[in-house]
Amino acid sequence: MKLARTIRFDDSDLNVFDNTAELDEWALSGAFEFSNWTEADLTGKARQAFANGWLGLESFGRSTFVAVTVISEREYDDLIDRLSAHFVQRYGAPSLEVARGPAIEEIEHMRQMCEDHADNTLLIVERTLVESGVKESFRVLKPQDADLAQFAVHGDME
Repeated sequence: MKLARTIRFDDSDLNVFDNTAELDEWALSGAFEFSNWTEADLTGKARQAFANGWLGLESFGRSTFVAVTVISEREYDDLIDRLSAHFVQRYGAPSLEVARGPAIEEIEHMRQMCEDHADNTLLIVERTLVESGVKESFRVLKPQDADLAQFAVHGDME
């Protein structure tokens, strides 16, 4: 079974998101956070989170990139519990039992998106507001397609 973890090639996420995901968190799209947003909400760092931020499932912060990797059944189940609790605490779901269904749907959607990709495949999300809500599209960078030189941090080792 596969899911995606947040990655960071440089410190830019620390500057563009109000709440930045930590490195190596399990992640999903998190578009539900924007379900009631309007154009008026799309300013500054909030706009960047909306436009292309993945949601880390520990900090509930945002990350620009995620990479596909294997997840254990135990970790998968723990994420369902964590997201269910988040839905109760942050969004007012009436109980963990009620929140569990939507949590499973969100995580299962991400699992299906990742399942057919090789490990270390990079995923990028792009969102726009449309009349019916939030429209998402996803870009995939296969490991062999990524030119590591574009991500290299150059500096002196001493």
